[in-house]
Amino acid sequence: MRREDLPAPEAGIVLTHFLTVSDVPRSRAFYSEVLGGEVVLDENPCIVKLANGWIIMNPGGGGTPDKPDVTLHPPTDPGTATSFLNIRVADIEACHREWSAKGAEFLTPPIDRGPEIRCYMRDPDGYLIEVGQASGMLHGVFADPPAGTTG
Repeated sequence: MRREDLPAPEAGIVLTHFLTVSDVPRSRAFYSEVLGGEVVLDENPCIVKLANGWIIMNPGGGGTPDKPDVTLHPPTDPGTATSFLNIRVADIEACHREWSAKGAEFLTPPIDRGPEIRCYMRDPDGYLIEVGQASGMLHGVFADPPAGTTG
């Protein structure tokens, strides 16, 4: 294993995304075989290098000495999300075709929203993943502010 394959910077910071998963091998397969990531570490924790970032996965459980009152678990309600992984791609149509053929289940096909073209899928534990391609924002077209705000 090479140091550059691990989320361990020699200086500064790197951003990783931790997922509590119910089945590490199933999730590892999704992020490596479907999305094309590189498995850096199989388990404890599972680390998959995906493009220029890392997905870190472990089963849930109760508190630990450094987070004594925190219990981790995969999502339980597919209709509610408090955060999601956001993957930006160069060609969303090609990505949608390729990942669908490998078993990814998208909520909708890509939709042109003006500033970007995007669609969403879920991983095996139900985590929401946005897949987007910058389009209009490259030419000064940006999203309207949320309703009820000024900006």
